[in-house]
Amino acid sequence: MTQPGTMTPMSKAMQDCVQACMSCHTVCEETMSSCMQMGGQAQMQIMRALMDCSEMTRMCADMMMRRSPMSAEMCAMCAKACEMCAEACMSMPDDAQMMRCAEACRRCAESCRSMAGATM
Repeated sequence: MTQPGTMTPMSKAMQDCVQACMSCHTVCEETMSSCMQMGGQAQMQIMRALMDCSEMTRMCADMMMRRSPMSAEMCAMCAKACEMCAEACMSMPDDAQMMRCAEACRRCAESCRSMAGATM
């Protein structure tokens, strides 16, 4: 029996999703830095996708960790942001950092889609 005010432990799937979100957030931030160093080559569409994805993944992880009742909806939105970011990164297939980011975004989107359908 749990004491009043205590939370049940996160499921393995939720822990994995939080980790995927935080990894994706980190890679998006690193990729934004890389884009800024490129200067004019980095398109604004890519930068916007990276910023949206970075913020969304961090917020999604935070909401899952605090067991927000809106976590499932947030996971669904996060999956969409991650897919859009992966697609934007794929527009620069010769850039290793962009490909690394696209892969992290795809992993996070898959995990978030799973969590969006789960009972939190």
